[in-house]
Amino acid sequence: MESFLPLVAYLLPDFLVKYYQLTRVEQFSEVLHVYLEEKNLEDTDPSRQQLLSKGFLSEITIQDFPIRDRRVFLHIKRRRWLNTRIGKVEQRDWSEVAQGTRMTKEFADFLKQISR
Repeated sequence: MESFLPLVAYLLPDFLVKYYQLTRVEQFSEVLHVYLEEKNLEDTDPSRQQLLSKGFLSEITIQDFPIRDRRVFLHIKRRRWLNTRIGKVEQRDWSEVAQGTRMTKEFADFLKQISR
């Protein structure tokens, strides 16, 4: 998968490329399923000192821009961390899903614009 990362960076939203790693891609007839897993914090990240990875939240599925006339679904596993200083579970702010939809914000904005 590593050899495809430069190509994937052009196809996925920047937020996903930065914080998630591609785990697999599956194609079923006219549908492409892209599986992503949130990366753990880097050793150099200052917040890592107080955050301890505690597994993943339930996988979510959102729809993104079609690729070559195939519908694209992103299957995303988000991490959760335990803040050892305050004893609370934290997760990365997730604002990539458009409000009230199961689509990336970019895709939802695109659909709104072409429907006008």
